[in-house]
Amino acid sequence: MRKIIVVTGASNGIGNATCKTLALAGHTVYASMRDTRGRNAPHVQDIENYARERGCDLRVIELDVASQNSTSEAIDHIVAENGRLDIVVHNAAQTAYGPAEAFTPEQLAEIFDANIFSTQRVNRAVLPQLRKQGHGLLVWISSSCARGTTSPFLSPYASSKAGMDALAMTYAGEIARWGIETSIIVPADLGPAHYLHSSRPSDALRAEEYSDGPTADISEIALGGLAKLFPLGTDSDIAVAIADVVEMPFGTRPLRIHVNPDHAGAAVIDAVAERIRAEFLRRIGLADLLKPAVIG
Repeated sequence: MRKIIVVTGASNGIGNATCKTLALAGHTVYASMRDTRGRNAPHVQDIENYARERGCDLRVIELDVASQNSTSEAIDHIVAENGRLDIVVHNAAQTAYGPAEAFTPEQLAEIFDANIFSTQRVNRAVLPQLRKQGHGLLVWISSSCARGTTSPFLSPYASSKAGMDALAMTYAGEIARWGIETSIIVPADLGPAHYLHSSRPSDALRAEEYSDGPTADISEIALGGLAKLFPLGTDSDIAVAIADVVEMPFGTRPLRIHVNPDHAGAAVIDAVAERIRAEFLRRIGLADLLKPAVIG
């Protein structure tokens, strides 16, 4: 069955690959991004060319996850065009690399806004429609560093992803009785290149201090070690995993899916955490929140 899907942060990377994979599978997909007439104009052109050449229903929509007005306007437009919205993929994120001490509080706030608060803006825009429908699916792109081990100098990214992951887990229970499902996708490590092209600490002088003394070799060793891990995850691997979840029947979608080898040990930790969560909800009388309710 054709689904109406919106993917945030779809200009490139995981979001872009996910949009193309889902559109080729026969769904109506909205590739959302900000500044579609400015810096992201080339990405818009690429998506439009892709849709035209392959004859799939892939559309670009202006949606700035940093703005509640922009987010709400985009979601209202999608619902007005289709009469419904079935699936939301929370993908928009910002990566950062460097010693934690060198990131200013203001910079950390920006990263947390991009990786956590943005999902809240999207949820506040989409959940009234999904609850009205009595069905829907929220897909959250987490990270193995959210619950597993993380290498040094990834503190802003790992901590913000951990916050987003915790938010997703809370939402999972709160929206289950509305017939809305939750699937958290946990990519394996994407390799050092993924971090080398990310943002850097604002306090360059403080960061420079970590490149001397006892911590001088940490980054080189960590990135070299990451490069030796095999295999590493790819954007297309994650896109295929999301497409597989979309195709699953209602009520059978896993709460959490780990993609590719679990180098960080997140799958082990998550398996234990989920058993404890399930037992806790049973003990307090809310075991039904472990599965989405059938509405209507």
